[in-house]
Amino acid sequence: MPALVPTDHYGTIIWLGRVMQPVGPDLLIHGEPLAEMPLTFAGFAGEVHAGLTRPSCSRVTAQHRKGTEIRNTRQVSLVSAEEMAEVAAKLGLEAMDYAWLGAGVVLSGIPDFTHVPPSSRLQAESGATLVVDMENRPCVEVAKTIETARPSHGKAFKAAATEKRGVTAWVERQGTLRLGEKMRLHVPEQRAWAPG
Repeated sequence: MPALVPTDHYGTIIWLGRVMQPVGPDLLIHGEPLAEMPLTFAGFAGEVHAGLTRPSCSRVTAQHRKGTEIRNTRQVSLVSAEEMAEVAAKLGLEAMDYAWLGAGVVLSGIPDFTHVPPSSRLQAESGATLVVDMENRPCVEVAKTIETARPSHGKAFKAAATEKRGVTAWVERQGTLRLGEKMRLHVPEQRAWAPG
C-alpha cells in the first residue's frame, strides 16, 4: 500500500499568475495572469517566491531568526476558487480579482482546500507535482491591495480569509501547469497526531 493515496478529488486550474516584483513600501501586490507556468525544482523562474532557498519570514520565527536562509517550501501559493468566492462575499465584492492575492494557482473543485493535509500532493495531468507545505495565512499586503483597488472592501480581508487562504507548496516534480488542466489530490495515509 502506498504511503500517499490518490483521491477522487481533482482541482481544475482556473487561474495562473505571478508576482514579478517584491511587495514594496506601498504594500501592494502586482499579480499578472498567465496561460501556463513552467516549474523547475526552484519554482517558477523570475517569480518573487521562486528559489531553492528563501529568507525566513514571520511564519517561522519560533524556529529561525527572521531573514535566516532556509529551504524554500513556499515556492507556489494555491487558493480555492470556492473559498475565494466566500471571502469576496464577506467583503461585499461581486468577485475576487485573483491578481490581488499574490497566488500562483487558483483551483476549483477540491472541498475544504485550505485544510488538505501537509505533505499532500497535487499532481497535474502533465506529471508536474506540488507538495503541500502548510496552510497559508491572510496577510496585510492582500488587504491593502484590495482596499486600494476597491476602497472600503479590503480592510476586513484578514478576518474574512481566515482558514480560507489556501496553502503553500514546493515543486516535487518539474513540469508545466496550464489553464484548464486538472490536478489530482493525493493524501498521506496516516492517522492524526495524538500526543499523550
